Amino acid sequence: MINKLQKHPSVTAFGAGWLAVTALPPCYVWPVLFLSFPILIWLIDRAQGFGQAFRRGYSFGFAYFAFGLLWVNNALLLDARLFGWLVPITFLAAGVFFGLFVAFPAALSHCFKTLPARYLSFAALWVIFEWLRSFVLTGFPWNLLGSVLTFSDSLIQTASLGGTYLLSLLLLLAAAAPIFLFSARRPWNMAVGLGLPVLIFALSEGWGYWRLQNYPYAPSDITIRLVQPAIPQTLKWNRAMLEDNLAAHIKMSQLPEQDKANVVIWSETAFPYALEFDDYHRDMLRYAVPPKGWLITGGIGHNEYEDGRYDSSNSLFVVDDHGQIAARYDKSHLVPFGEYVPLREWLPRWIRPVANAVGTFKAGDGPKVITVDGLPAFGGLVCYEIIFPAEIVDSQNRPQWLVNITNDGWYGDSAGPHQHLAATRLRAVEEGLAIARVSGTGISALISPTGVVIGQIPLNQKGILDLKLPKLSSIPALYAQTGNSLILGLCIFLLLLAALFPFLRKNSSSKLCPASYAK
Repeated sequence: MINKLQKHPSVTAFGAGWLAVTALPPCYVWPVLFLSFPILIWLIDRAQGFGQAFRRGYSFGFAYFAFGLLWVNNALLLDARLFGWLVPITFLAAGVFFGLFVAFPAALSHCFKTLPARYLSFAALWVIFEWLRSFVLTGFPWNLLGSVLTFSDSLIQTASLGGTYLLSLLLLLAAAAPIFLFSARRPWNMAVGLGLPVLIFALSEGWGYWRLQNYPYAPSDITIRLVQPAIPQTLKWNRAMLEDNLAAHIKMSQLPEQDKANVVIWSETAFPYALEFDDYHRDMLRYAVPPKGWLITGGIGHNEYEDGRYDSSNSLFVVDDHGQIAARYDKSHLVPFGEYVPLREWLPRWIRPVANAVGTFKAGDGPKVITVDGLPAFGGLVCYEIIFPAEIVDSQNRPQWLVNITNDGWYGDSAGPHQHLAATRLRAVEEGLAIARVSGTGISALISPTGVVIGQIPLNQKGILDLKLPKLSSIPALYAQTGNSLILGLCIFLLLLAALFPFLRKNSSSKLCPASYAK
């Protein structure tokens, strides 16, 4: 078996990366990581030079991201006539580009000369490159490795200390540790291979249990109503359906006990007209607003920039019970090739019909706090802004809770909406803030400051949900104060430790023994 793996190392790495995808939400087959990562580090350790280690890491990363992001193609298939031909291109592009974020950690870790040093350095470099992925070319920190742990409310509590990046680091150290069971059979190797995963999970579980017990959900007197109309994306912007879609939102908002809600929340672009200018349709909104309460809805905002011309923004609006706009937040982290096209004017003519089908939005000025009477001060987030660790609140003026409006209807019944919800839960733990998440036809939920889902409307189901905002809508979280400095400092420490390892333990430089594998 080992000989076969050695004959085709890139194929083996590709298979290990493909296997690792099943650990992600919503599958959560997390034990596979205890096979895929030892295989990858074994291949790195057996590589002959930087280039070979790079190729093996690239094969793993290509499969991990190409198949892990396969759900993105559902958006293209909504208009298969215009965009269908892009499916194989986006599949390859995801693997080709994001695979580099595994290839470089693999190659750089090979520069260290012992197996323990490569193990430590690879884990640290993986996390550093996850962090780089959050801002390189506007950033896309989707499916951080730590999201695998969102199957457990207790295990994700460690994110309150060092963010999801700390979860990634600890999970990788635990999952890759069995590599030492196949090296020279010494007590130290056996202790690390068996004991380290148990120790990491035990400490994480213990911390999580303590935190959940000390910060349980306790309802306040603020009632929020989440409205999920489950309108298919193919009908959402159908001109003949706009009136009906708006009426459906209003009717659901008016369902029994509306007067007991303090705020009704709709999803991203739920209001399909120009809210600032369309007095007729804006006046209709007052029927959706609870008495003396508020409506939070997504819509297209407009900003005058010259000579009476306007540019558009993907916005969140707060509307009072008279149908008047009380506050607005413009999405600041736009989706490339979804809400704008980078270098649009430089694209070749043959691609312009596709580019012109993509929106051109103006970015907002970053996180802001919205304050209205009767509600705790909150921060607004539109769609995938929620996936960026340490970037979702104004650190100088922190809100008491967050509202994330989104529209996962683009991705249908796929892994995407589940992974989006998992990212939202992790942001709640990191910031210690409750999050109300409303999707047009995805998964709407209220999430406690410890990342626990208090209640949700399932994927693609129509419904409303009345829930009490947690009494403690914000709780202490070290990560909210330190950001990424703690975890990056820990990674640098591990790299220094890896570099010094041969000097600290002269007898720890044993290589993997082929004979031990053969057995």
